[in-house]
Amino acid sequence: MTDQTRWTHRPPGSNWGDFGADDQHGRINLITSDQVKRGVVEVREGLTFCLSLPLDYPGGNVLNPRRHPPVLRPTSRNGQPNMNYRLARDNAAHTDVICDDLVLMYLQYSTQWDSLAHVGQLFDVHGDGHPQAVYYNGYRADEDVLGPVDGSTSKAIALGIENMAERCVQGRALMIDLHHHYGATRRVVGYDDLMRVLEADDIAVETGDMVCLHTGFADALLAMGRQPDPHALEAIGAVLDGRDAKLLQWITDSGLSVLVADNYAVEAHPAGPCEGACATLPLHEHCLFRLGIHLGELWHLTPLARWLRLHARHRFLLTAPPLRLPGAVGSPVTPVGTV
Repeated sequence: MTDQTRWTHRPPGSNWGDFGADDQHGRINLITSDQVKRGVVEVREGLTFCLSLPLDYPGGNVLNPRRHPPVLRPTSRNGQPNMNYRLARDNAAHTDVICDDLVLMYLQYSTQWDSLAHVGQLFDVHGDGHPQAVYYNGYRADEDVLGPVDGSTSKAIALGIENMAERCVQGRALMIDLHHHYGATRRVVGYDDLMRVLEADDIAVETGDMVCLHTGFADALLAMGRQPDPHALEAIGAVLDGRDAKLLQWITDSGLSVLVADNYAVEAHPAGPCEGACATLPLHEHCLFRLGIHLGELWHLTPLARWLRLHARHRFLLTAPPLRLPGAVGSPVTPVGTV
């Protein structure tokens, strides 16, 4: 129970209110200063890995028809494109040549973070038989997460990605190498499969750890050269089974702070069948809506995963703040893994 008015009934298995009645950070609250220091201890070689795809990947819009590649354009100066622009055209003594551009970008097109306003659910927050559209910690659609009011603008007043950016997202991370154990073909990974990998690689997930899942999907995208083959991609890489209750409970109990994968959606999409009313993206529901666990998608993990395995390691320092863009429900990210 909580004394604030957004909810009096929280979803079963959720942590709403545990970090405070007005919390907007979720489980990144677990990335404490001690967790940052644990990450720094993992830096032994001073080697850095860029964990982002080029942001014009995957190419086209076959992964999501509503998202398109970024478009770069020059800004305008004196009515002319501000690209290779001679700054003082009427003064031969001035030598400056200027370039300045802008980008039209779909924020979750490529390597990305989901904010806690990305996925909500219809849920009866007051136990009165009237479900409402709400997000993590009971923040409400049309009050805290605003849709277009003038045909073009939207804004997450609460739970926007800037809340994540303000926490810096730096600390200890670990790599779970599903690709090494299950290969490049599609496999829906449940709790038992995941436990076998953790046991084989002697991995223990501890409170506050940022967990990365390497499946090889992003490498396959790179090989397709911005011309992704949707049928081939459907058969590539491991995906988590969002309908596996034991797997979801492990996510709850593990204490992980964020969950990242190099694939699209982290979980199998579409998910398997369910009985009665249920989420179409059950792992998103569990992480974003119930627990406040940010999800990272389409990261480029293969070079780091290979290095870690070659050196019999799985932990590293991860630095991965999103754009500090107020009101956005997702963000591109250029994560850096340091070993």
